Amino acid sequence: MANLKEIRNRITSVSSTMQITSAMKMVSAAKLKKAQDAITAMRPYSDKLTELLQNLSATIDSDGGSKLAEDREVKKVLIVAISSNRGLAGAFNSNIVKAAKHLTENKYAGKDVSFLTLGKKANDILRKTHTVLANNNEIFDELTFENVSTIAEDLMHRFEEGQYDRIDIMYNKFKNAATQIVTTEQYLPIVATAQEENVSTVDYVFEPSKEDIVEGLIPKALKTQLFKGIRDSVASEHGARMTAMHKATDNATELRDALKLQYNKARQAAITNEILEIVGGAEALNN
Repeated sequence: MANLKEIRNRITSVSSTMQITSAMKMVSAAKLKKAQDAITAMRPYSDKLTELLQNLSATIDSDGGSKLAEDREVKKVLIVAISSNRGLAGAFNSNIVKAAKHLTENKYAGKDVSFLTLGKKANDILRKTHTVLANNNEIFDELTFENVSTIAEDLMHRFEEGQYDRIDIMYNKFKNAATQIVTTEQYLPIVATAQEENVSTVDYVFEPSKEDIVEGLIPKALKTQLFKGIRDSVASEHGARMTAMHKATDNATELRDALKLQYNKARQAAITNEILEIVGGAEALNN
């Protein structure tokens, strides 16, 4: 059994850890509220813009209006893996890495697969076994639509130049503070909306010309889709970290209480031994 000093040191260490995890939980909770409000406000706009783009994609394909809608034989694939720069968020980052490896080994088996990582954690692991084209850790230092647009424009340029036949984005979709869903979306080429049987295709009247609308809508929709994925990932990260720190705080509290109980038992045993020694010494003197 550990002596009293060792137990006291462990209690002090666990209490310090508990204070840190509790503080990190409160910081993540505050950041989560802001990130959750941002993604909640953005989703309807992004979904509607994507819906408009998909409804137009069939017409775009038929007229050859955009290379971004060109469906080619998939030989080279680029996966945009969105993680975080920091850990202590439970399985947040490892889930992305596992899903990326599973996608590579199953759906894209035999294909030339490369990664573009947004976040240090995914880059550190994937670069050991896969080709990482680039890593944009700094995007989270100043997360703005303009900075994300630069990355989206680079992806569109690579697809138009034929460097890749398929581009997917992979991120944790925010559901609530305790639940994050690993989501993979086809980024390029643009996916057309599946038409149900016996349902006529909508006949659009374009004003201004269809070419002008397509030229402006496609890049904006793709930039917004990527920005939404990163926003989702940021909210998920704060939710995962808050949950992880909450569990860590609870575990530290239980361990501290157990150590205090052990300390009290050891202290009581030491006092009892001292009393027994005093009583035994007194009896020896009397005899």
